[in-house]
Amino acid sequence: QVQLVESGGGLVQPGGSLRLSCAASGFNLDYYAIGWFRQAPGKEREGVSCISRSDGSTYYADSVKGRFTISRDNAKNTVYLQMNSLKPEDTAVYYCATSGYSLPMLREYEYDYWGQGTQVTVSS
Repeated sequence: QVQLVESGGGLVQPGGSLRLSCAASGFNLDYYAIGWFRQAPGKEREGVSCISRSDGSTYYADSVKGRFTISRDNAKNTVYLQMNSLKPEDTAVYYCATSGYSLPMLREYEYDYWGQGTQVTVSS
């Protein structure tokens, strides 16, 4: 069964950190670029970060640049999103998705398979 499963979300205080994981089963993540997106209540889904399928090139939305780091461990078939210095405005459901583009940006049409999401809440 082909699956993308996000994990690692939770409740954290402002300034805290979380590491999200995006684990694939039933297929090999090596062949895909991976993006992280998020959707806050009442807002449209927005791109957060992506990583290429080959040379590890990365791209970040301005809102998270310098605070979030995307990485991949192909041996574990997993992509990570390290989130530091979290802010209340980072509160959202976070999704990972696969892309057949070698180096996609954060345009949703470039992504074709999505996980179910993990909730991140930043609050004191």
